[in-house]
Amino acid sequence: MQFDPPLVPARLVSRYKRFLFDAILDDGTAITGSCPNTGSMRGLTTPGSRIWLSQHDSPTRKYRHMFEMVEADGTLVGINTGMPNRVAEEALRMGMVSELVGYADLKREQRYGRNSRIDMLLLDPARPPAYIEVKNVHFTRTPRLAEFPDSVTTRGAKHLEELGDMVEVGFRAAMLYVVQRDDCDRLSICTELDPAYGRAFERARSRGVEAYAIACRVTPEGISASRPIPIDERGPAG
Repeated sequence: MQFDPPLVPARLVSRYKRFLFDAILDDGTAITGSCPNTGSMRGLTTPGSRIWLSQHDSPTRKYRHMFEMVEADGTLVGINTGMPNRVAEEALRMGMVSELVGYADLKREQRYGRNSRIDMLLLDPARPPAYIEVKNVHFTRTPRLAEFPDSVTTRGAKHLEELGDMVEVGFRAAMLYVVQRDDCDRLSICTELDPAYGRAFERARSRGVEAYAIACRVTPEGISASRPIPIDERGPAG
């Protein structure tokens, strides 16, 4: 996805209330904007960090600027949780995840499970439907290793259980982890920060739920799928 108009650079002052941030634009203007990520953003909210903002001039928006990416650990990291679904769809249509190639149709946001919506449903008359749940990843503590989750996610564990249910009735189901940074070569499940999610992931895998991960190319011009990376299910110590 390309940014149009181009992103605006700034320095982060603080991110607070989960959905707001203060920053200083390069011309010295102090602004408050919206943060499209209500998660912990662990390691990505250091005051003084170089950040990039999109601009929105709609009269219905309270804040003109939206937080899109930050420089951390020497690389650019996308933080907008609305981006991974677009990147995942791009990756699937490009055939980047070889195990999910060849479906005739892709539908977004379909109802399934217990009052849930699946991010993408792949359909083809010659094979079972494939339910794809997309997760945003940007946490890292070990060089070249991305980790998910970066905080407790009860909702994420629920999704894993529901995907397992789909497999048991004859469908395919997969987790697709989108790493919004390009400095990681593998991904692991962070059982240290959320043991319940770790157990749910192991159970889902034992029930036949597939798991894939892709890294992203992140620049001020845009964010795009870069390459598939392996999931190390043994965790960081492996």
